[in-house]
Amino acid sequence: MENIQGMKRTCRCAELTEAQIGQEVVVMGWVQKVRNLGALVFIDLRDRSGIVQLMIDDQNKELSEKASSVHMEFVLAVRGTVQKRGGAENTALKTGTIEILVSELRILNTSDVTPFVVEEDIKAKDELRLRYRYLDLRRKAMQEPMILRHKVCKIARDYFDENGFLEIETPILVKSTPEGARDYIVPSRMRAGGFYALPQSPQLYKQLLMVAGMDRYMQIARCFRDEDLRADRQPEFTQIDLEMSFVEEDDVMTVNEGFLKRVFKEALGLDIVTPFPRMTWREAMDRYGSDKPDTRFGYEIKNLSDLVGACGFSVFSGAVADGGSVRAICVKNTFGRKGIDALGEFVKTYRAKGLAWINLTEEGVKSPIAKFFSEEEIQAIIDRMEAQTGDIILIVADKDKVVFDSLGALRLEVAKKQDILDKQQFNFLWVTEFPQFEWSEEEGRFMAMHHPFTMPFDEDIDKLESDPGAVRAKAYDIVLNGVELGGGSLRIYDRELQQKMFRALGFSDEDAQERFDFLLEAFRYGTPPHGGMAYGLDRLIMLLSGRDSIRDVIAFPKVQNASELMSGAPGLVEQKQLDELHIALIPEEE
Repeated sequence: MENIQGMKRTCRCAELTEAQIGQEVVVMGWVQKVRNLGALVFIDLRDRSGIVQLMIDDQNKELSEKASSVHMEFVLAVRGTVQKRGGAENTALKTGTIEILVSELRILNTSDVTPFVVEEDIKAKDELRLRYRYLDLRRKAMQEPMILRHKVCKIARDYFDENGFLEIETPILVKSTPEGARDYIVPSRMRAGGFYALPQSPQLYKQLLMVAGMDRYMQIARCFRDEDLRADRQPEFTQIDLEMSFVEEDDVMTVNEGFLKRVFKEALGLDIVTPFPRMTWREAMDRYGSDKPDTRFGYEIKNLSDLVGACGFSVFSGAVADGGSVRAICVKNTFGRKGIDALGEFVKTYRAKGLAWINLTEEGVKSPIAKFFSEEEIQAIIDRMEAQTGDIILIVADKDKVVFDSLGALRLEVAKKQDILDKQQFNFLWVTEFPQFEWSEEEGRFMAMHHPFTMPFDEDIDKLESDPGAVRAKAYDIVLNGVELGGGSLRIYDRELQQKMFRALGFSDEDAQERFDFLLEAFRYGTPPHGGMAYGLDRLIMLLSGRDSIRDVIAFPKVQNASELMSGAPGLVEQKQLDELHIALIPEEE
């Protein structure tokens, strides 16, 4: 290996332009490709900016021999003169009209044959790419979202600073206050039997910063949740977190619309229209079956319960009689019979018992349920759905939750199959007036839909203990193309109301005091009205970069079982460490 002494990089590879023809430059990077033509050796040199072509002729035998020994992924330092390409130009490269005539070449490091070729049109499986993530990250396609992520973080810091926010760090080792997802816990060596938790969010600390008079806070915060993973979840993730004192919902929304407008303008060069549309949670569920609806296309849900509640088809009438509903979407029929059957199987994964359908063909109405209805009743359904020839009406009857989950997912599945989702279209939406609570079958009690610190509507406070299911929250989510970008709420700032909220969630006064004593104590000393929100930074970058998974926008992500394939985490620790932490491992039963 040769050292770098005496050579100072003057620019990155793809920053060279025709304006530098005739100038001497020094570039450094990795070998992408070598073409040895005997009298001439061409090397494509790559760094994070892109690729530049190097040319070595045989006038200097020693230099030519060294160039001939170079292989893919070797690390080089090169001095040479920029010149116009003598051969064909490469329009696919930023530097496709120029090259460097090399006068000095140093091999800073060699490389073994890599487990996959580092190229844009990669063939390697995801598992192999994650095992060698540092190689995969050499590719432009993987570096672009990392660069975009950096840019968005800088925009966030600049924007919120200009709007009076202070960036303040909150602790990573915190007290466990279980409510929602599982905590990751960390044992304390100094206090036998004591445990920290890794924060699921900085929620309580940012509220305490408002008690402390900090007025406007923001943080790009690391958060941790021990939950099952999917495409848009990781055990550790990043939030753009903020909180504001002396505000109402409109104040929080306006500041955040300005932030997103700035992000899209500076990161993508797009002007997005503000203010964003708003829709209550109830309307979102009724029309789209989802609290994060994708509004780029139609296929809205409509309620047929009043039309079929007393019909002769027991599946429909029974669902209505049991307090459920019958709802439907109308879509263009691009499915054969097998395709319709596949959609029926799809809704079963959302606990629907099946999928009824009415197909409007050129020959007339075709449906396996038509025999249960009069012509007038079928026509009433068609009129309600505003269906036309060539459409198919897809119907689910069940409990409301099952109906909404099934049809909400079905409209997205149909849109994907029909390829009508435009990734270049960005539809923003505020969803407001969420329920304060949701019933947990697993826990057998009401749980906070957002968190226990969300302010209820003033007129619903008296229902907290008598009718918790009817209480609305001063909560709001920002949704983009069917993805929840972020969420927030106005917060409870009154001690008595906060205690009442804990009781509604099933906490005794003693339990609440044990878990949240520091918050309740702080509320004794003059707490301002406050509210805020947090964005999922990973999800935001995923959407901005047009990726399908947040794994693509995180440098070193985890996989489905929360392990990291590259380092092998989580791993075993020495018995000495366990002894210091007063931890004994219980063998698994065979």
